[in-house]
Amino acid sequence: MIVRVRRHTRKVVGVVPEQRLERFMWLVWVPLVVAWCTLPWLALHRSDAPWALPAFARGSEFYDALRWLAAAVAVACLAATAKCWARMGKDWRMAVTAEKEGVLITDGMFSRMRHPIYAFSILLMLATMVIVPTVPMLAFGAVHVLLMIVKAHNEERHMLARHGDAYARYLAGTGRFFPRFR
Repeated sequence: MIVRVRRHTRKVVGVVPEQRLERFMWLVWVPLVVAWCTLPWLALHRSDAPWALPAFARGSEFYDALRWLAAAVAVACLAATAKCWARMGKDWRMAVTAEKEGVLITDGMFSRMRHPIYAFSILLMLATMVIVPTVPMLAFGAVHVLLMIVKAHNEERHMLARHGDAYARYLAGTGRFFPRFR
């Protein structure tokens, strides 16, 4: 998305956060993403705790089925995230930016949830935690979920300042991470 939006807007699109809070979050997030990518590989190749899969996650037909279900959920989350990115198009940003342009997107998946991308990221992490239930993955997963919640709150403050009453009405009618059905 960074490359795609950069090509269309000729802007860096929030790759380097402007806000102090988001810069701090990036210091945590970058190693967290590296760990998210590395820990499944370690679980596959290591036999010692805490890196290896725990005994309950190995050789159980029930848990194997649960892991396959979690993998299917993860793929669905990635597909849904790509759909959200496509809908946001050139208005997608990685970080909160001071740019004045940008529209308030309230249709598609955004009509029921304010933060579908963050919700799918949380669900993707939860699926990863089911697939790789090691202590390090559970710890990094908990930090990731917490960061998503903090990021959503920060973004909501920014959007209220940028879009005012229109965003306040949107807040009232949509759920943060879970769809709100009227």
